Amino acid sequence: MTDAVCTSCPYCGVGCGVLATTTGEVRGDPDHPANFGRLCSKGAALGETIGLEERLLHPEVGSRRASWDAALDLVAARFDEAIRTHGPDSVAFYVSGQLLTEDYYVANKLMKGFIGSANIDTNSRLCMASSVAGHKRAFGADTVPGTYEDIELADLVVLAGSNLAWCHPVLFQRLDEARKARPEMKLVVIDPRRSASAEGADLHLAIRPDGDAALWNALLAEIARRGALDEGYLRRHVQGFDDALAAARASDPAASGLSAEEIAAFCNMWIGTRRVVTLYSQGVNQSAHGTDKVNAIINCHLATGRIGRPGMGPFSVTGQHNAMGGREVGGLANMLACHLDIENGAHRDAVRNFWQSPTICTRPGLKAVDLFRACTEGKIRALWVICTNPAVSLPRADAVARAIAAVPFTVVSDITRTDTTALADVLLPALAWGEKSGTVTNSERRISRMRAFLPAPGEARADWRILSDVAARMGWGKAFSYDGPADIFREHAALSGLAGALGRDFDISALARISDGEYEAMKPFCWPRPASGQSPLTAGRFFAEGGFYHPDGQARMLAITPPAPRPAAPGRFHLNTGRIRDQWHTMTRTGRSPRLGQHLAEPFVEMHPQDATALSLEPGDVVRLSAGESTAALRVLITDRVRPGEIFAPMHWSGRTATAGRINPLVPGPTDPVSGQPALKHGTARLERLEAAWFGFAAAATPLAPPPEATYAYGAVIRTPTGWSLECAGREIPQDWIATARALLGMSGNASGEASADMPAGTASIAEDPARGLVRVAFHDDAERLQGLFFAAPHPVRLARGFAAGQIGRRIAAAQILAGRAPADLPDPGRTVCACFNVGLNTICAAIRAGATDAAALGRATAAGTNCGACKPELETLIANARLRAAAE
Repeated sequence: MTDAVCTSCPYCGVGCGVLATTTGEVRGDPDHPANFGRLCSKGAALGETIGLEERLLHPEVGSRRASWDAALDLVAARFDEAIRTHGPDSVAFYVSGQLLTEDYYVANKLMKGFIGSANIDTNSRLCMASSVAGHKRAFGADTVPGTYEDIELADLVVLAGSNLAWCHPVLFQRLDEARKARPEMKLVVIDPRRSASAEGADLHLAIRPDGDAALWNALLAEIARRGALDEGYLRRHVQGFDDALAAARASDPAASGLSAEEIAAFCNMWIGTRRVVTLYSQGVNQSAHGTDKVNAIINCHLATGRIGRPGMGPFSVTGQHNAMGGREVGGLANMLACHLDIENGAHRDAVRNFWQSPTICTRPGLKAVDLFRACTEGKIRALWVICTNPAVSLPRADAVARAIAAVPFTVVSDITRTDTTALADVLLPALAWGEKSGTVTNSERRISRMRAFLPAPGEARADWRILSDVAARMGWGKAFSYDGPADIFREHAALSGLAGALGRDFDISALARISDGEYEAMKPFCWPRPASGQSPLTAGRFFAEGGFYHPDGQARMLAITPPAPRPAAPGRFHLNTGRIRDQWHTMTRTGRSPRLGQHLAEPFVEMHPQDATALSLEPGDVVRLSAGESTAALRVLITDRVRPGEIFAPMHWSGRTATAGRINPLVPGPTDPVSGQPALKHGTARLERLEAAWFGFAAAATPLAPPPEATYAYGAVIRTPTGWSLECAGREIPQDWIATARALLGMSGNASGEASADMPAGTASIAEDPARGLVRVAFHDDAERLQGLFFAAPHPVRLARGFAAGQIGRRIAAAQILAGRAPADLPDPGRTVCACFNVGLNTICAAIRAGATDAAALGRATAAGTNCGACKPELETLIANARLRAAAE
């Protein structure tokens, strides 16, 4: 790649290095120590997401284009007015782990040091706040002890509440390669659902929802019973062991939902293996008991001294690429910059004196869920949402949308239109990945540069600059007169030196005088990097020889009481939410990539065959989930990956991609009492077949929109290689099928009845089978190129979707496309399994039938699984199923 720029991936907390060009060519950076050239399917498709479609390019006030001066003057005036009239706690920022560290720093400085409130929280509250709280309780600071290398050096890796194969694929690939190099290395997966990560595990523990603490308490009690404690480490470096052990012994292991045999197998593996890494993520954190779960895990590592040494330790993997950077600048409402504490007067004074600010917050601010509740109650008079979509991503999302709408003045800074931007009084266009410059920190404390390689589009600006311009209009221009991100980074690094002097772990003061050129050329590095050169690390890790950040230098073990099991009410299912392999958050970026939408193209719910039979459901049916007043319509996926009585649904679909596909409105989201993190992965719901008058499938070259709920019970749109496709279900039989097709395709007005000039009317061909209720419509232009198609049936439409959508823009006879199946000379590749190389299910199955007997052979035959490896568990399942069928024959 010529003229490639070294930057970082904007997705998960792995923090992969990327080489990118202005033409959209993207590949992994072979020199970056997080990924060594690997990329997952999302990272590999980044070049497909950098177009300007639906980008916010100009400020808007009241849905009308405005100048930057007019917009910023209004923002400053309304925030000033609210502060003068109602006090500093009447305003709030809600920000994002998608921000760069420099943006995050400026936002926190403005709110906490100049406005004087701590009402700034972040969507990172939704993914790792319980890990932060657990670290602080155990270690005295939010310190990640180990590095990614520990995953490869361990003899046992435990994935607790982490589908690493799909959510952090590059780390899973590093783990997979280490297991192949050392077959004696073991993998345990603790997850209620048999995820892709569990497919090749040595032990899968299908734990009861929120049964984690009971399992880890059982392990701690067994460690003590077998004499496997590290008495010397406990004596020198740990307090609270006796109380923690007493609580563990008082716990009922059966509350984990596991059998005695399963618990014994886990204890044998964990206790019998010295080098153990316990890697945990959202299944642990996103719980009303998340902090206790984190501490239950850490207790076991402290009790055995398995921390801070190669191949040992508890390891939190973060969800967003800069969640860790946000923690470093005090991005959470209960933190100050550089891991300093709001409640500590000396810390507050140090930060205020450093910033030379007129005030400093004196108490923690409102955490995410409480913040939006305060909006509902009228306590927040001005709200600024930056780079996130809370109207979709928070629990009780419908209530959150109403809360935002209730705020007298709301500003949203973002790159594209979302469910949240629709609620804003002022929209401010921000720079996106590829356009902005700064730093990010990954899950192993590694700081990397995010570099721009694309020009700023329209009038979009960097978030730090937007914030600084508002600060200047509020009277604080001198404190926010930054020349660029390097200037902000130097200030951040200098402040970290004061934090280091106060006994904090985060210290990068060696870089406080870095030049602009050195900043531009900065190589990835793990903190700390103090100016003194005296690092607290041992071989790059914390705590091998103690050195904890409580005042006495010792760690704390916590007495953990697991929650009692909560059976679902009759007629209700335990609802588990999560992520899928090829999509990210609310799809504002990944939804732009055609290939990323082909693996799992619709909002869906997984349920066990036993439950499906009881409800008379068949594969492909659409079901309605309900909880309280909220509902969702999802495609049912019948699978034994979930247990009877439990269902799983992903959280990615928004109102802009699905008519009723949002899942978070159904999640009640009680919060952890210590961390304030909501229980996004736990809820209950009723489930029933969606009784619709008809079901439909449509495809076109131009953008499609999900139809409104008033007339359509279900709808989901996705990008395809030839344009867009739409799945839908109607409430009533139309009088005119061609008119309905035109409306859905936006040819003569869209499904809402709004005029559209996206596509000319075209010539319609229709085939109907009244006896079976089938309708098929195709639209061709004058050159006989297929412009759009629409199929409808009284049941979910069955056809070769990949083939049908793939004909958009091509010359194909009406009779052939209306047949709905691929001709023999044009095989249908089937739904995408390998998104990196766009390899379909039918292609893979053909290769298996031709003799590909393992994943490596499939890779040689089709290229599937040879890049990020996230599809390998699915490939291996397909091979295993083929063997079973062959044996049965």
